[in-house]
Amino acid sequence: MSGIPSDRDSIFEYPCRFFIKAIGYNRPEFRSTILALAQRHAPEVMDGDIQQRYSADHNYLALTITMLAQSRAQLDAIYTELSRHELVLMAL
Repeated sequence: MSGIPSDRDSIFEYPCRFFIKAIGYNRPEFRSTILALAQRHAPEVMDGDIQQRYSADHNYLALTITMLAQSRAQLDAIYTELSRHELVLMAL
């Protein structure tokens, strides 16, 4: 056993509809940056697959990406990249 989780260890059955949320400062480049990052791992994700919501004071922006996840490895790669990106404060 390698210690790396596999699709067999998941509670999800792939492919499945999945929602990923990225929260960051409300900057002009935030949405396009997050879209490009998601498309590196899921090329079928389009701008229309993203919903956005501003904080009450409009200082922060939350983006929710709706996608068809193909595997746990794909989701792990997206979350890893989101978590490391300087514009992202939180990935859920």
